[in-house]
Amino acid sequence: MYKRVLLKLSGESLGGPSGRGIDEKMLAAYAGEIAAAAREGLEVAIVIGGGNIFRGLQGVGKGFDRVNGDRMGMLATVINSLGLAMAIRSEGVEAEVFTATPMEPVANYYMRDKAVKVLERGGVALIAGGTGNPFFTTDSGAALRALEIGADALLKGTRVDGVYTADPEKDPTATKYDELTFDKALGDHLKVMDQTAFALCSEGNMPIIVFDMNEKGNLTKLLKGEKVGTLVHK
Repeated sequence: MYKRVLLKLSGESLGGPSGRGIDEKMLAAYAGEIAAAAREGLEVAIVIGGGNIFRGLQGVGKGFDRVNGDRMGMLATVINSLGLAMAIRSEGVEAEVFTATPMEPVANYYMRDKAVKVLERGGVALIAGGTGNPFFTTDSGAALRALEIGADALLKGTRVDGVYTADPEKDPTATKYDELTFDKALGDHLKVMDQTAFALCSEGNMPIIVFDMNEKGNLTKLLKGEKVGTLVHK
């Protein structure tokens, strides 16, 4: 169903149950899922957050200004990307880290064509550092990169299995959507992604699939066209 995707992961997901630091078991599990999908022929680019290490907004009011706080958050995404790339390589699949601002020799400076070449030869491209600018979330970075590389869909891997009428962890009566339109998600104030990222996907006609990344095999199921999670589309 999909040939090329942008997979968005939260930094907290790498932190395991605590959501902090990098949980080695979670890192290995994600790397295994991503490597398996790549071996099946899915071209995977990844944008991962940095909330398990530092979130820019955490510093506001604690002596950090927003710009420098966001820069620290961007660096946190690089650390996560380097760790996940090493874990993917240990699965026998090529993985290259690209950054929105120059950081050689730590990682490659992001250029769209170079990242796409990695995908075309069966590797995984991890694009770190958000958009390279403060005041933009990694959701926005993911939407931007998905459009740039010509992805068929933006996959948002979370710890819930889709989009619900309310937060299923707080409201037991919440019901899941199998699919919905951008207009309905916006009209019902459903928190699929932040507003900037959501607007980019809507205007660029980039489908979003929200799914449970912690469910083993879900990524490969999506590749094979099985219905997983919630599809948000025009």
